[in-house]
Amino acid sequence: MSKDITSLKKQNLTWRIFAYTVMVFYTFLTVGPLFWLTYSAFKPHIDIVKTVFAFPKSFYVENFKQAYKLGNLGIYFINSVIYAGVATTITVFLALMCGYGFAKFEYKRLSNFFYYFFIMGLLITVHSLLIPLFVLELKLGIDDTRIGVIIPYIALGLPFMVYLAKTFVEGIPESMIEAGRIDGASYLNIFWHMIVPVSLPVVTTMLIFSFLGNWNEFVLVLTLTSDAAIRSLPVGINSFAGGRSRDFGMQMAALVMGTMPMIIFYIFFHKQIKAGFAAGSVKE
Repeated sequence: MSKDITSLKKQNLTWRIFAYTVMVFYTFLTVGPLFWLTYSAFKPHIDIVKTVFAFPKSFYVENFKQAYKLGNLGIYFINSVIYAGVATTITVFLALMCGYGFAKFEYKRLSNFFYYFFIMGLLITVHSLLIPLFVLELKLGIDDTRIGVIIPYIALGLPFMVYLAKTFVEGIPESMIEAGRIDGASYLNIFWHMIVPVSLPVVTTMLIFSFLGNWNEFVLVLTLTSDAAIRSLPVGINSFAGGRSRDFGMQMAALVMGTMPMIIFYIFFHKQIKAGFAAGSVKE
């Protein structure tokens, strides 16, 4: 018996060492390039060319000044905030209302039809929509406008958010809804005063993931806009890979300014992301 326990402990130790080795290696592959990118942004172009992996001799902040000025990153940053903020707010609000309707209204057949209609949107890729979406916006006259970017953001973000919202709302006890109805509350009052407060964990998750997705989106803005004044930060940073591609210092400074906000955002909200997914994992 003791031999079996000893053998089991050795196996567990072996697997634990293997698991930690894999995680350390993956962490190195993930964090290493970010660390190299960050300190390389403080090196002049000539130093990067001569010694790629060497640490900077001094903090050369001129890269950041030039990248911000020549790349118009301030305007792109504001546009990204507008796109991500507006699209995220509308998407989460609509998704939670849909989830409430699909989960708690009595028209099961009709609700299921529209719910699965939404879920089918998960199978649609952005790239398959680019040409028809561009032609449609051109005919509607909303091409090269902010509203022409925000509407596709909302449409493409709704399927997954509706899935999260419905799955969570289904776990809310029916007795709570019935108690509200007995007290004379309308469906809208129940939504605002009961569903929304109880759903805060999954709402937080939806807000964070929708905001991150909209902030990092690249293809739609690149395709649907041509005016530099309404383009987003990822598209603006991509301009450094063109005419300014010879200055690696400016490229890296622009990438740092573009990626650091999202890294900081995730550092502060990673607990809410995990808590929201755990709360939204109720089985149907």
